[in-house]
Amino acid sequence: MSDLDFYAHVATRGAVLGTGLGSAPDAWTAALGTDHLDDPGRGLLRRDYGLVDVSFAESGGTLSCFGIGVQIHRLVHGPCVPPALTRAYGRFAARVRFEELRSAVLSLGGAVEPDDLSGDVHRYRVPGSGAHVFVIDDPDPYGSGDHDTEDPGIHQAGDVWKLSVWGAR
Repeated sequence: MSDLDFYAHVATRGAVLGTGLGSAPDAWTAALGTDHLDDPGRGLLRRDYGLVDVSFAESGGTLSCFGIGVQIHRLVHGPCVPPALTRAYGRFAARVRFEELRSAVLSLGGAVEPDDLSGDVHRYRVPGSGAHVFVIDDPDPYGSGDHDTEDPGIHQAGDVWKLSVWGAR
């Protein structure tokens, strides 16, 4: 399996290594390991695994996941993939092209539909999974005026910025 398989699975199934919305923090630790940063708030917890962010809300005295973010944009800055994902999917590329992800989602029987194409980052939805795909559309995403569109080490228009899956809180 590949990094693209991982992204397509998250987009169509809304889960990471079998763990998804409604799961407790312990389930995420079992799936992704103990190397994470917890950022607690009032009845909320954000857990940062590098590539993957997980949001929890308290209900009835227990925490349960209501949001998953796959922060693909972080990969251009260096390795941040949890070892469990590397073991399951292999090496993760620094960037992912939207058209490649769309094809992978379609190959799994999913669909990708425009949701908001009004800004410099376009948002697409994957019906049935609760997932959204955020794609850079700005030809100069850093706003420097001298963006090198041939540099593979920086973000380009058409790159996926992140995936997110949100449920009810």
